[in-house]
Amino acid sequence: MKRKGFYSLLAALALLLASCGFPGIPSTSTQLPQVNLSPAPTVLPPVRFPQDEAAHRDLTEWWYYTGHFNATLPGGAIHHYGFELVFFQALRSTFPPVYAAHFAISDITGGAFRFAQRRQTEPDAALPNGTSSAGINVAINDWSIKGVNGLDHLAASMPGYTLRVDVQGLKPATLHNGNGIIDFGIGGFSYYYSRTRMALTGTLIDHGQALTITGLAWMDHQWGNFISLGGGGWDWYSVQLSNNTELMIYLLRDALGNITSTYIGYILPNGQEQLLPASALQVTVLDHWKSPITGANYPSGWQLDINAPQLRASLTLQPELKDQELVVYQSTGNSYWEGAVSIQGSSQGKSISGEGYVELTGYAPA
Repeated sequence: MKRKGFYSLLAALALLLASCGFPGIPSTSTQLPQVNLSPAPTVLPPVRFPQDEAAHRDLTEWWYYTGHFNATLPGGAIHHYGFELVFFQALRSTFPPVYAAHFAISDITGGAFRFAQRRQTEPDAALPNGTSSAGINVAINDWSIKGVNGLDHLAASMPGYTLRVDVQGLKPATLHNGNGIIDFGIGGFSYYYSRTRMALTGTLIDHGQALTITGLAWMDHQWGNFISLGGGGWDWYSVQLSNNTELMIYLLRDALGNITSTYIGYILPNGQEQLLPASALQVTVLDHWKSPITGANYPSGWQLDINAPQLRASLTLQPELKDQELVVYQSTGNSYWEGAVSIQGSSQGKSISGEGYVELTGYAPA
């Protein structure tokens, strides 16, 4: 009888989890909602560090890490990789917390992409109280994210790859929308900050070979009492340029594929974000890649032209692997493309290079 009740609870939580607005779910636009280019007039408390690095007692929350790193092999050859590690937390009513996680390795040099997924319900978990100053501490078995004050330890493994790294913020956290608060109106609210440049050091075990790695990571942390606002999807770009600046750009699409909102955040060397008008951005899709698994036809290569008083740039983003699709129906009920890209172009009239990540949702056939 107890087991039957437990599986009934899991079934109910599966439905709740599928409506949490996790990245990659085509039927939602809650991670990157339409916002005004000004801080929301709200009485919500401001973002606090280190308290707000920890889990909150809100409906939806995630900690999202992506990045690039290199290993020097015996003989001096450089092996290049990308990675993604994300944890989601969902709280609904009096149900126990539900956690889901995705881990992916893009073996750029080896031409391979691998991902894994996990999901866990914690019936006896103590709910977060929102006042901890101990930082991030989330885990599903041996996958974990722990850290405080922008110095985090990430651990995850799957067949063929085990990752153990430290990432340390090289800039202050960037509060998006000016104050780190995005107001959805009737949809609720979200806090959202990023650490746009984090030094990465540690170890990757690649098919039994332990490699010392160094690189650069990007971290997003978002939480709040927000709900799904409708169908559609988004294209999200994190851009780390060689002149110590970054861009966080997203385009929201409605259920018909029309762009309904554009966000362009230009992050300066001091970590401050300048919001640029949507009219400053022109995106040209250079190619497409069709998934043999889901049938989704994803954009694959982009030209980003930005013309604003604060920034004039022309950037070409190329996927470092065509296939970087995560099919994660067993954990978050969806599929999406999230992959490492290389960047070449110009900024303020000077040649520039960089690395980044692109997330594409809402492309899988209904």
